[in-house]
Amino acid sequence: MAGLSFDHPWAFAFGILGNIISFMVYLAPLPTFYRVYKKKSTEGFQCVPYVVALFSAMLWIYYAFVKTGEYLLITINSVGCVIETIYIVMFFVYAPRNARIYTAKIFFLLNVGLFGLILLTTLLLSEGENRVKILGWICVAFSVSVFVAPLSIIRLVIRTKSVEFMPFFLSFFLTLSAIAWFSYGLFTRDKYVALPNVLGFTFGVIQMVIYVVYKDAKKVVQEPQLPEHVIEITKPSPAVNPEIVQAKVMTEEEMKANEIMNNTV
Repeated sequence: MAGLSFDHPWAFAFGILGNIISFMVYLAPLPTFYRVYKKKSTEGFQCVPYVVALFSAMLWIYYAFVKTGEYLLITINSVGCVIETIYIVMFFVYAPRNARIYTAKIFFLLNVGLFGLILLTTLLLSEGENRVKILGWICVAFSVSVFVAPLSIIRLVIRTKSVEFMPFFLSFFLTLSAIAWFSYGLFTRDKYVALPNVLGFTFGVIQMVIYVVYKDAKKVVQEPQLPEHVIEITKPSPAVNPEIVQAKVMTEEEMKANEIMNNTV
């Protein structure tokens, strides 16, 4: 019970700090979904990052239960599961049909299919310490892939010379979170928690440095869109609103008609 034992006061302190910071990060998309609720539209943004975040939380809860005693991992990831589920449900309520179908496929593939496969294989083909090791390396591999995902946002910032897609305080709190959980893993001697957060800290620092470099740069005009979750996935460019296109076409037709009438006169 290293996570909650006062025999490991530093582990306990960093675990509590990690819970607080991670909770704030989970709440970061609230303005996005408030805007979705007010406009009754997802405005073209994708829900994949939230599905991935839910899968990550599910994995860490399973790992914590198998290892036993990791109550601080269980608490924050349980809260994360609830929050991410609410985000996903809101997306399904307000997203267009095609987006709902696509997200449902990703959800069942990842959160039902892959998680179910991991659950069955680790329960049936391993036991004891071997099960902890297998689950630990699965969590490390997935966490590394999640931390590498922001590279797409870094490329976007460099290309557009605009930091509006990468809020500084979000990068800052992600870096603090990585430091807290790395320290927790270090003091509990849990390499599976500590290792991926080394990469998380590195990318967090890189994002903040890039923010400082480009915060005063001349911006390239881009079509505004809703901000995404802390876990960033490359997104297709937003579709053109058909009503706007239709309005433009009608305007051009009216102009041609006016020209013809003027010429006739």
